[in-house]
Amino acid sequence: MIGSVKPHHTGNPGYSETLPGLEESADSARRLVRTALAARHLEDLTDTAILLVSELVANAVKHTNSRVIRVIITRPSERFVRIGVVDKARVLPELTQPGDDLLTSGRGLLLIDALAERWGADLYRWGKQVWAELMSDRAE
Repeated sequence: MIGSVKPHHTGNPGYSETLPGLEESADSARRLVRTALAARHLEDLTDTAILLVSELVANAVKHTNSRVIRVIITRPSERFVRIGVVDKARVLPELTQPGDDLLTSGRGLLLIDALAERWGADLYRWGKQVWAELMSDRAE
């Protein structure tokens, strides 16, 4: 087991957890998402949010050599919930084009693009955060 989920309140309102850069970290990331959404009574977003965080973690693990990643769930506004994964790589993700070979890989960002209201990446001096936002009808 990687560790128990100990959500860390990070502000207005948010949860985050630092995890090993391993595939198994997706389980902890999904638990964190469930906890954060339940705390804000946003359970209706859980299934989609779990898919999003699973893909974000998988991409960070597969496409970077970060020893650790950080999963962050915030509410940047009354309308949106943001799920982000931070890693140490400064290479921005690229959305696969429809003509590309999608049989073996490259579907993760397409899935994120289809499920999220909006998504993007923020580049930092030391790495990046790839994030996806879901819209909520529930005001804070």
